[in-house]
Amino acid sequence: MQYDCIIVGGGFAGLQAAIQLGRYRHNVAVIDAAEGRSTMCRSYHNLIGFPIGIGGAELLALGRQQAEQLGIRFIKAVVDRAENAEDGLLLRTADEVSFRCKRLLIATGVKDRIPSFPELIPCLGISAYICPDCDGYEVADRQTLVLGAGNAGARMALTLTHWTSDLIYINHERSPVDRELLDLLADKGIPYIEQAIQSVNAEQAQFNGIVLEDGSALACERCFVAFGGNEVRSGFAKQLGVELMDNKHIIVDPRTKLTSVRNVWAAGDVAAHSEMVTIAMGDGSQAAIWIHKSLIATSM
Repeated sequence: MQYDCIIVGGGFAGLQAAIQLGRYRHNVAVIDAAEGRSTMCRSYHNLIGFPIGIGGAELLALGRQQAEQLGIRFIKAVVDRAENAEDGLLLRTADEVSFRCKRLLIATGVKDRIPSFPELIPCLGISAYICPDCDGYEVADRQTLVLGAGNAGARMALTLTHWTSDLIYINHERSPVDRELLDLLADKGIPYIEQAIQSVNAEQAQFNGIVLEDGSALACERCFVAFGGNEVRSGFAKQLGVELMDNKHIIVDPRTKLTSVRNVWAAGDVAAHSEMVTIAMGDGSQAAIWIHKSLIATSM
């Protein structure tokens, strides 16, 4: 079976594109591994209509239900190979299943590098955060720990001074920090601790602090995580010859979201460069509009 369009990635960009393409009455499948960063956030607070927040999993479930009502097919799998074929594009999954499509939307997103403290996961979006643009407001005038590594953690701490001056940066991995950043931390009065975290204290969704490797404890109700080195999931896009930035984000036309390869679009965090739910949704809608235009142009 050949689809009009396959969307790889079922996060907010992919789901919004699927809904739009479903309303155009195209034959569309979404291939998703169900492990994107949007499944981890327990509450988004910066979305219109949800002033008290909504969990990522809940919002995704609502979006999937809406897409399914429009005839969109969902397939749980990981796409690891892609190639151009005579009649479109050929995708193969990790379990050796093949799919063909006339158009492809890559919405595979980014995987955050989060330390292996399982206690942090239920806190994400509620008392532990990743994105200052999304959630800096949530720590306004509150003591906040920055759990991070090297320059990435230092820059996060400095960014958060827009909302709070009560910050401590813990360089868990003891990665090097540029002297300029250390001086800025000192100028802002941000204590810098170069020590591994032994454990995280949390009660369900409430972050309560950490214990350092020397046994000392830091009590705090809010934290940001900033380790850098996030994985941009553009691997199979490269197989198609899609042009990437040095940081592996996919380069797209700002208007259409078309990549450098014919019939291949990209939207959301994998592209250059969203990393917010609202922008990802807009990217997905915009890509879907131009995918539709390209499909109907061939039938006229």
